[in-house]
This record gives sequence, C-alpha cells and structure tokens, in this order.
Amino acid sequence: MVGKGREPQKDNDLFFTCSLIEYIARKTKNIRSEVVNKLGKERLSKIYDLADVYHCDNIDRVSDDFIEDANIALGKFDNIADCGYAIPSHWDIGKVYKRLIKMVAEDEKIEIVDALIEVYNSFISSKIDDYNSSVYYENPNYIFECYKEKEMI
Repeated sequence: MVGKGREPQKDNDLFFTCSLIEYIARKTKNIRSEVVNKLGKERLSKIYDLADVYHCDNIDRVSDDFIEDANIALGKFDNIADCGYAIPSHWDIGKVYKRLIKMVAEDEKIEIVDALIEVYNSFISSKIDDYNSSVYYENPNYIFECYKEKEMI
C-alpha cells in the first residue's frame, strides 16, 4: 500500500511515530526509552495506526495529550542544552529511528511496534541521542550493523 508520497504510507506513519516520541522526549526532558516505555505498546500501536490523523493536528496538542495520558513526568535529560553543535530537528531524528526500526523489523521478522520498543531500549538509542557525536547522521546501514553487534564498530 503506497501513500501519496514516495514511500509507503506505513513508512510515513512510522516516521511520524518516531518524531512524536522525540518531540515528547525533548518536551519532557526524558531519555527516549523512558518515553517509549511510559507510552507502552498499546499507545504506541495507537499512534502508529492513527499517525495520518495525528499528523494533521498540532504536534504540541498531540504530544500534550499523550504526555498526560501516559503520565510522563518531567525528567532531567536535556541533550538539546548539552549539544555544542547544530541541533537536529525532531523530524531528523524521527527519520533515523524510522530507518533503523524498519531494518530491525525486517531482519528479526517482528512487528514494527515490537521493533520500535526493542530499538529504543537498546544501547544504540543513547548513541543516536548524543548530538555531540556523529552517530545520528551516519549511514543507516552502519547504524544497523552497530545495533546488531551491540556495540559501535
């Protein structure tokens, strides 16, 4: 099933889901795995399934709704303030995670939301979220190989 753009619609839905996770994490100053785990599989599946609807709404309102619903408290992780370089947008980071999650789902033959939870709870997430490193703009295949090896290679 192909969407109106160049990618299948579900790829766009995954991109939005990952970008929303990033947006919520920045807004609440939490590490990404904490946001994913607080949202839980049911809410993540809802976001992924209804991403085309949520995408048409204001991201601040959508994020506030999920922050409140999942009871996500304000944390102390601020990779934006710690960044000494140009800060990638939540859309930029959403794209990095989308590509990796798709590769993991295909490689491990698991559902997208299961792959999403796995990726955000892996060591690579903290590497991607260190904007003072080069990981987030590395080649997607390199990031995937590091993920599989469970270390930076």
